[in-house]
Amino acid sequence: MGRAGAHMGIAGICTKAIRFCCDRRGVAAVEFAFIVPVLLIMYFMTMEASQAIETSKKVSRIGSMVADLVTQQQTITAADLDAIMQIGNSTLRPYNRSTPEIIITAIQVTDETTPRVLVVWSRKMVSGAFSAAAAKNSVTNVPPALAIKGTFLIRVESNLAYQPIITWSVDSEKRLGLSSAFDSLSMGETYYLRPRRSPTIPCGTC
Repeated sequence: MGRAGAHMGIAGICTKAIRFCCDRRGVAAVEFAFIVPVLLIMYFMTMEASQAIETSKKVSRIGSMVADLVTQQQTITAADLDAIMQIGNSTLRPYNRSTPEIIITAIQVTDETTPRVLVVWSRKMVSGAFSAAAAKNSVTNVPPALAIKGTFLIRVESNLAYQPIITWSVDSEKRLGLSSAFDSLSMGETYYLRPRRSPTIPCGTC
Protein backbone atom coordinates (compact mmCIF):
# COMPACT_ATOMS: atom_id res chain seq x y z
CA MET A 1 0.00 0.00 0.00
CA GLY A 2 2.88 2.31 0.82
CA ARG A 3 4.61 1.54 -2.48
CA ALA A 4 1.38 2.08 -4.42
CA GLY A 5 0.80 5.42 -2.71
CA ALA A 6 4.34 6.55 -3.44
CA HIS A 7 3.97 5.49 -7.07
CA MET A 8 0.69 7.39 -7.38
CA GLY A 9 2.31 10.46 -5.75
CA ILE A 10 5.16 10.46 -8.25
CA ALA A 11 2.74 9.95 -11.11
CA GLY A 12 0.65 12.87 -9.85
CA ILE A 13 3.69 15.12 -9.68
CA CYS A 14 4.70 14.15 -13.19
CA THR A 15 1.20 14.76 -14.47
CA LYS A 16 1.10 18.23 -12.88
CA ALA A 17 4.56 19.04 -14.26
CA ILE A 18 3.45 18.05 -17.76
CA ARG A 19 0.29 20.14 -17.44
CA PHE A 20 2.33 23.10 -16.21
CA CYS A 21 4.73 22.86 -19.13
CA CYS A 22 1.87 22.58 -21.60
CA ASP A 23 -0.14 25.42 -20.08
CA ARG A 24 0.01 28.40 -22.49
CA ARG A 25 -2.51 30.64 -20.80
CA GLY A 26 0.10 33.04 -19.33
CA VAL A 27 2.31 33.35 -22.43
CA ALA A 28 0.45 36.33 -23.85
CA ALA A 29 0.77 38.24 -20.59
CA VAL A 30 4.51 37.54 -20.37
CA GLU A 31 5.07 38.54 -23.99
CA PHE A 32 3.06 41.71 -23.43
CA ALA A 33 5.18 42.59 -20.39
CA PHE A 34 8.35 42.23 -22.47
CA ILE A 35 7.16 44.16 -25.52
CA VAL A 36 5.40 47.11 -23.84
CA PRO A 37 8.63 48.93 -22.82
CA VAL A 38 9.95 48.60 -26.37
CA LEU A 39 6.71 49.95 -27.84
CA LEU A 40 6.70 52.88 -25.40
CA ILE A 41 10.29 53.77 -26.24
CA MET A 42 9.51 53.66 -29.96
CA TYR A 43 6.42 55.83 -29.45
CA PHE A 44 8.22 58.51 -27.46
CA MET A 45 11.22 58.53 -29.81
CA THR A 46 8.93 58.94 -32.83
CA MET A 47 7.04 61.73 -31.09
CA GLU A 48 10.27 63.46 -30.06
CA ALA A 49 11.79 63.17 -33.52
CA SER A 50 8.73 64.67 -35.21
CA GLN A 51 8.64 67.57 -32.72
CA ALA A 52 12.37 68.23 -33.16
CA ILE A 53 12.00 68.33 -36.96
CA GLU A 54 9.04 70.70 -36.70
CA THR A 55 10.90 72.97 -34.26
CA SER A 56 13.95 73.03 -36.56
CA LYS A 57 11.71 74.19 -39.41
CA LYS A 58 10.29 76.93 -37.17
CA VAL A 59 13.79 78.11 -36.22
CA SER A 60 14.58 78.48 -39.93
CA ARG A 61 11.28 80.26 -40.44
CA ILE A 62 12.19 82.77 -37.73
CA GLY A 63 15.21 83.98 -39.70
CA SER A 64 13.29 84.17 -42.96
CA MET A 65 10.33 86.02 -41.45
CA VAL A 66 12.39 88.50 -39.40
CA ALA A 67 14.62 89.31 -42.37
CA ASP A 68 11.55 89.80 -44.57
CA LEU A 69 9.91 92.20 -42.10
CA VAL A 70 13.07 94.26 -41.56
CA THR A 71 13.90 94.64 -45.26
CA GLN A 72 10.43 96.04 -45.95
CA GLN A 73 11.22 99.10 -43.80
CA GLN A 74 12.76 102.34 -45.08
CA THR A 75 13.92 103.34 -41.60
CA ILE A 76 13.72 101.46 -38.34
CA THR A 77 14.23 101.89 -34.59
CA ALA A 78 15.53 99.64 -31.85
CA ALA A 79 11.98 99.28 -30.51
CA ASP A 80 10.80 98.14 -33.95
CA LEU A 81 13.55 95.55 -34.13
CA ASP A 82 12.71 94.26 -30.65
CA ALA A 83 9.04 93.91 -31.61
CA ILE A 84 9.93 92.04 -34.80
CA MET A 85 12.20 89.64 -32.89
CA GLN A 86 9.42 89.04 -30.36
CA ILE A 87 7.11 88.11 -33.24
CA GLY A 88 9.76 85.68 -34.44
CA ASN A 89 9.99 84.18 -30.96
CA SER A 90 6.22 83.58 -30.87
CA THR A 91 6.37 81.41 -34.00
CA LEU A 92 7.98 78.64 -31.95
CA ARG A 93 4.79 77.99 -29.99
CA PRO A 94 3.76 75.62 -28.52
CA TYR A 95 7.44 74.76 -27.95
CA ASN A 96 8.60 76.70 -24.87
CA ARG A 97 11.36 74.70 -23.19
CA SER A 98 14.05 77.14 -24.33
CA THR A 99 14.12 80.56 -26.01
CA PRO A 100 15.76 81.37 -29.33
CA GLU A 101 18.67 83.71 -29.87
CA ILE A 102 18.01 86.16 -32.70
CA ILE A 103 20.61 88.59 -34.05
CA ILE A 104 19.77 91.21 -36.69
CA THR A 105 22.75 92.93 -38.31
CA ALA A 106 22.78 95.67 -40.94
CA ILE A 107 25.89 95.33 -43.11
CA GLN A 108 27.51 97.76 -45.54
CA VAL A 109 30.01 96.57 -48.14
CA THR A 110 32.20 99.56 -48.92
CA ASP A 111 32.96 100.68 -52.47
CA GLU A 112 36.71 100.83 -51.89
CA THR A 113 39.20 99.06 -54.13
CA THR A 114 39.41 96.36 -51.50
CA PRO A 115 35.87 96.32 -50.10
CA ARG A 116 35.40 96.10 -46.36
CA VAL A 117 32.35 94.47 -44.80
CA LEU A 118 31.26 96.67 -41.89
CA VAL A 119 28.47 96.56 -39.32
CA VAL A 120 26.11 99.54 -39.60
CA TRP A 121 23.95 98.55 -36.63
CA SER A 122 23.09 95.35 -34.83
CA ARG A 123 20.46 94.19 -32.37
CA LYS A 124 19.93 90.88 -30.58
CA MET A 125 17.50 88.96 -28.38
CA VAL A 126 19.03 86.48 -25.94
CA SER A 127 17.00 84.68 -23.25
CA GLY A 128 14.12 87.07 -23.92
CA ALA A 129 16.26 90.19 -23.27
CA PHE A 130 17.04 92.79 -25.96
CA SER A 131 20.34 94.61 -26.39
CA ALA A 132 22.89 95.88 -28.90
CA ALA A 133 24.98 93.22 -30.58
CA ALA A 134 28.06 93.86 -32.75
CA ALA A 135 29.67 97.29 -32.47
CA LYS A 136 29.09 99.89 -35.18
CA ASN A 137 31.78 99.94 -37.91
CA SER A 138 33.23 96.65 -36.69
CA VAL A 139 34.36 94.23 -39.40
CA THR A 140 32.17 91.22 -40.11
CA ASN A 141 31.93 88.52 -42.78
CA VAL A 142 29.48 87.63 -45.53
CA PRO A 143 29.54 84.86 -48.15
CA PRO A 144 31.91 85.80 -51.04
CA ALA A 145 29.00 85.89 -53.49
CA LEU A 146 27.38 88.69 -51.47
CA ALA A 147 30.50 90.83 -50.97
CA ILE A 148 29.56 93.24 -53.77
CA LYS A 149 30.90 96.81 -53.59
CA GLY A 150 28.47 99.43 -52.32
CA THR A 151 25.74 97.02 -51.28
CA PHE A 152 23.71 96.98 -48.07
CA LEU A 153 22.56 93.74 -46.46
CA ILE A 154 20.42 92.59 -43.57
CA ARG A 155 21.62 89.44 -41.87
CA VAL A 156 19.41 87.53 -39.45
CA GLU A 157 20.80 84.68 -37.36
CA SER A 158 18.39 82.46 -35.46
CA ASN A 159 19.67 79.82 -33.04
CA LEU A 160 18.00 77.54 -30.53
CA ALA A 161 19.30 75.05 -27.97
CA TYR A 162 16.52 72.50 -28.38
CA GLN A 163 15.65 70.57 -25.22
CA PRO A 164 13.94 67.21 -25.87
CA ILE A 165 10.93 66.58 -23.68
CA ILE A 166 12.36 63.21 -22.58
CA THR A 167 15.25 65.01 -20.84
CA TRP A 168 13.52 68.21 -19.73
CA SER A 169 12.70 68.92 -16.10
CA VAL A 170 10.99 71.93 -14.56
CA ASP A 171 13.47 72.21 -11.70
CA SER A 172 16.46 72.06 -14.11
CA GLU A 173 18.10 69.26 -12.15
CA LYS A 174 21.20 67.72 -13.69
CA ARG A 175 20.41 64.57 -15.61
CA LEU A 176 22.72 61.58 -15.89
CA GLY A 177 22.92 58.64 -18.25
CA LEU A 178 21.87 58.45 -21.90
CA SER A 179 19.35 61.30 -21.66
CA SER A 180 22.07 63.81 -20.73
CA ALA A 181 23.71 63.26 -24.14
CA PHE A 182 20.61 64.72 -25.81
CA ASP A 183 20.03 67.47 -23.26
CA SER A 184 20.55 70.25 -25.80
CA LEU A 185 20.47 70.00 -29.60
CA SER A 186 21.74 73.02 -31.54
CA MET A 187 19.47 74.36 -34.27
CA GLY A 188 20.17 77.45 -36.34
CA GLU A 189 19.89 79.29 -39.63
CA THR A 190 21.32 82.48 -41.18
CA TYR A 191 19.52 84.59 -43.80
CA TYR A 192 20.77 87.50 -45.90
CA LEU A 193 18.36 89.88 -47.65
CA ARG A 194 18.70 93.26 -49.36
CA PRO A 195 16.44 96.26 -48.58
CA ARG A 196 13.32 96.36 -50.74
CA ARG A 197 12.16 99.96 -50.53
CA SER A 198 15.37 101.96 -50.12
CA PRO A 199 19.13 101.54 -50.68
CA THR A 200 19.80 101.35 -46.94
CA ILE A 201 17.82 100.98 -43.71
CA PRO A 202 19.12 103.41 -41.08
CA CYS A 203 18.38 102.87 -37.38
CA GLY A 204 18.65 106.09 -35.41
CA THR A 205 18.27 104.49 -31.98
CA CYS A 206 20.39 101.37 -32.44
